[in-house]
Amino acid sequence: MRVYYEDTDSGGVVYYANYLRFMERARTEWMRVLGFEQDELLDRDGILFAVRSASLDFLKPARFNDLLSVSCDVVKHGRASLTFEQVIARDGAGQDLLCTGQVRIACLDAAGFQPQAIPEYILKEIADVR
Repeated sequence: MRVYYEDTDSGGVVYYANYLRFMERARTEWMRVLGFEQDELLDRDGILFAVRSASLDFLKPARFNDLLSVSCDVVKHGRASLTFEQVIARDGAGQDLLCTGQVRIACLDAAGFQPQAIPEYILKEIADVR
């Protein structure tokens, strides 16, 4: 993804909270590639995914107009949660590592926002990717 002016502070450096936005987009696209759309999961299964916790390490700054690659890998799953390792790097020769993070998402019942088991068909697709 490209860093836009709106992603940066007055010095042209990506504002720290925006790394979470980049990671969110990568997880959403990852789910999409597996065939899962967030709105369809809500309509069909009455579930949604929400961030439960996040821990990030900022290594180097991203800057205006940088092209970034954002990865996401499931490193752990529980009955109602997934833990992702995510890496943000500046595209180009050598992939300049900028930020790493671990994000845990919870599967919730959309009606009451209570934890709910991740549907088996989703876990199967995730297992096939790992």
